Amino acid sequence: MDYNINWFENRVKLTPNAVAIIDSDTDDAWTYEQLQQRVTKMVNYFHLHDVRKGDRVAILAPNHIGYFDFLFAAMKIGAIFLPINWRLSEAELEYLLQDAEPKIIGVAPALAGKISILPNNASFINISHNQYIDHLPSKQMTVTTILNEADPLVMIYTGGTTGKPKGVILSHRSILWNAFNTIISWDLNSEDTTLTCLPMSHTGGLNVYTLPLLLAGGKVVIASEFHAEKAVSDLVKYKCTVVLFVPTMYHMMIQTDAFKQTTFRDMKVFVSGGAPCPHKIYEAFAEKGLAFKEGYGLTEAGPNNFYIHPSVAGAKLGSVGKPMLFNDIRIMNEHGEATEINEVGELLIRGNHAFEYYWNKPEETKQTIVNGWIHTGDLARKDQDGYVYIVGRKKDMIITGGENVYPLEIEQWLEAHSNIDEAAVIGLPEEKWGEVVTAFVVLKNKMTETELETYCNQKLTRYKVPKKFFIIAALPKTAIGKINKVALQKVNE
Repeated sequence: MDYNINWFENRVKLTPNAVAIIDSDTDDAWTYEQLQQRVTKMVNYFHLHDVRKGDRVAILAPNHIGYFDFLFAAMKIGAIFLPINWRLSEAELEYLLQDAEPKIIGVAPALAGKISILPNNASFINISHNQYIDHLPSKQMTVTTILNEADPLVMIYTGGTTGKPKGVILSHRSILWNAFNTIISWDLNSEDTTLTCLPMSHTGGLNVYTLPLLLAGGKVVIASEFHAEKAVSDLVKYKCTVVLFVPTMYHMMIQTDAFKQTTFRDMKVFVSGGAPCPHKIYEAFAEKGLAFKEGYGLTEAGPNNFYIHPSVAGAKLGSVGKPMLFNDIRIMNEHGEATEINEVGELLIRGNHAFEYYWNKPEETKQTIVNGWIHTGDLARKDQDGYVYIVGRKKDMIITGGENVYPLEIEQWLEAHSNIDEAAVIGLPEEKWGEVVTAFVVLKNKMTETELETYCNQKLTRYKVPKKFFIIAALPKTAIGKINKVALQKVNE
């Protein structure tokens, strides 16, 4: 398809003087034209360091203007933007960097100590204050790159059932069509403003509202971290109209005096994603007469896939709605047949917003994309009115505070301890976090829960460390010898 896939440059030409980004920590602001000037400097720096089409450029930092410098410079020259979750442990980071081999790594000073081994020939950029880019050596260079809409643009790492993260490749097409879908289905425009507290290393922080709003000419307010009182203040201060938080954030926010005393007169809708949302959060917004709804997505698709009008969300409690304009869904049973009304099956998704492939993992790609359909591994049902509900997960993934946790990785680490005979990890429902990581262990020799937690902290990222430990005599097994995790779930009943 012949057209200019660098939509950001065209957006700058249309609205150069409109404010594009605001840093809520410093109150610094950049118009589209000023952001483009930063991007041009980064493009020149990339060229100076021989970054070419297909090379990876990474950033390890909390939300920062540097994310946009890197992303839109990558869009210009055909590089692949790699935002890294700054909460990862050193071991996890080492694996990721070895797998992706970025040529440039921008790192916030506080996180520099996490990177013990740099990939071969990688250049290091200190992402400190917002003016860091002015100190980068660069010279004006002109390099023409021919780009195709299917070329990789962003690589976001997501967990895998083996415990090793997978690099999800999102093309120029994937990013653009997710934005099209969101703008049209969710009725966004240049008058809208969002607050991005979710990490932009996750698809939710990057692709739910941030990039769609920039395509539409709107305004994006970024915060380096989420603090409930400050989030309420920022939503009001910057006259935000739309926002995405995960349920844990909402849980903390609705308990603040600031939330109870604020009317949010500019807000059109609050959206929850990343985990099933407790009904009490719906109720807190309904009591204030505020529009609230849930969404559903995954790194491999969108993450925007459904639309539900806020006026319907209360009546269809827990529904994510109907498919957006430019994507298709199927719900299939174990026999590969379409499910009946209210019958639970696996959710399949298809559309131009879908990912292209997993980095260095062709077999996993083939297993996930079958005949053009993404097999999400999530279970869903559709009611008689066509509204979709996500009811569970085929696999054992745990979602705690909006973070995905895969039990096998934790189980393998626990069982590596000489005093642990067997281990099983599940997620148990919890009001604040959505789910809490819970470990059941069979010991060879005595250990305390504190010792177990200390051991887990040696290897695992904090949100993966179990919040509950149950020391039991034996794990329940099925008739064929598999650990019966359904039986373990009953501990919470």
